[in-house]
Amino acid sequence: MRILLLLFIVVPIVEMWLLITVGQQIGALPTIGLVLLTAFIGVSLLRYQGAAALLKARTKMSSGELPAREIADGLFFAVGGALLLTPGFVTDVIGFACLTPGIRTVLIGSFAKNIFASKFSASQFGQGQAQYSQTSHQSEHMEFTQQSKTSSDHATIIDGDFERHKE
Repeated sequence: MRILLLLFIVVPIVEMWLLITVGQQIGALPTIGLVLLTAFIGVSLLRYQGAAALLKARTKMSSGELPAREIADGLFFAVGGALLLTPGFVTDVIGFACLTPGIRTVLIGSFAKNIFASKFSASQFGQGQAQYSQTSHQSEHMEFTQQSKTSSDHATIIDGDFERHKE
């Protein structure tokens, strides 16, 4: 939470300083033109890549797959687009990084690694077998068997079977 507060204070100050410095070097109108050009290029990239990601997501959903990568891409497209529309050069660099496929892949990987490493640990899943049953209001009995295995590299793999029994 403190890092966000710090970012909301530091980034605008750095942006103003950079805009003033660039404006002194090339003039006010070219600086404004450069800011508008980066916004236009960013919106064009966002529109093109967003449409491609939406098409991939629809294709995956129609084949019964979860479009997790496309959802992550969409999140980074939204952040990148918002940063590109914000006047300034630092936010433009970060926004273009969110829209550049190779850099975005690295960012998504590190973001997902940090989120999942902090939220889920192997110790939460436990070892051995556990059996769960649940009865719904439609009087259907569902049984779930969970088996937890540890592979050679000490990663926990969860293997499960699902059966639905009508009573």
